[in-house]
Amino acid sequence: MKVFLGLDGGQSSTTALIGDEDGRIVGVGHAGPCNHAGSQGGHARFVSAVGESVRSALEHAGLNDTTFEASCFGFSGGPSDKEVITRGLIKALNYFITHDAWIALAGATAGEPGVIAIAGTGSIAFGRNVDNRSARAGGWGYTFGDEGGAFDIVRQGLRAVLRHEEGWGPPTLLRGLLLSASGASDANDLLHRFYTDEFPRTRVAAFSPLIDQAAASGDLIAQDILKTAAQAIATFVTAVRGQLFLPSEVVPVSYAGGVFRSAVLKERFRVLVELQENNRLVAPRYGPAAGALLEAYRVAGLACTLKNVGD
Repeated sequence: MKVFLGLDGGQSSTTALIGDEDGRIVGVGHAGPCNHAGSQGGHARFVSAVGESVRSALEHAGLNDTTFEASCFGFSGGPSDKEVITRGLIKALNYFITHDAWIALAGATAGEPGVIAIAGTGSIAFGRNVDNRSARAGGWGYTFGDEGGAFDIVRQGLRAVLRHEEGWGPPTLLRGLLLSASGASDANDLLHRFYTDEFPRTRVAAFSPLIDQAAASGDLIAQDILKTAAQAIATFVTAVRGQLFLPSEVVPVSYAGGVFRSAVLKERFRVLVELQENNRLVAPRYGPAAGALLEAYRVAGLACTLKNVGD
């Protein structure tokens, strides 16, 4: 039996899927995060996460150590510091080693061309057309970009609270919510906490549901922050679409990331995306690990429809 491997290596976890020639998932494996392979201790964590997830998937499939017909690996942070290590860890006849946005798009559109907006801690839009040409917009990191991501949403929320405390901004429910959640005494105290190692970027971003909570309670400041975030993400989508598709082409646009749990932001994003003629907003069909598996089939020259996939 020929088997195929798709792997999603992210900042929080690693998932491996093994499929047979008919697109049926036969093995699933999970492990810890595998980003930052070049950092101190990162190499060992990367090797452990990739190896453990694939071994677990092989065990689930009832297979011993095997050579995959084709494999696709999508890594957070890109493949540049991971490709050589990956080829040494996993045996395959064909490799496609890429970034996480590529497999997120492949999963969301079930392998079809389109554009995906990804807004978690940070933000980026990525697309691929029928000629397999790709483009991106955003993803510059929290210092120079990531507009519309969770970190930026919280940053805008704290700025609104600071403006009110200093007397040059309107009141907002965000003050009480942020101070209560953080234990800070006032906005200035919270500002200084956010600059410390105690509050890394991901921990700050985790406060973003509070902005959504305030917006749902009618807070106009919070609503404006979320709508502005949606505008930024939609602008990325427009930029990517313009690089890859003709105005007359119907383009599926999908989304991924925790920011889209906000009903306010998601609805505003939908409206803005569909303002452009021939954009079609679609819910993600599959997750990124399934997208990686679909790409493994594509690399092998197969067009498979996935079966029994639940991710």
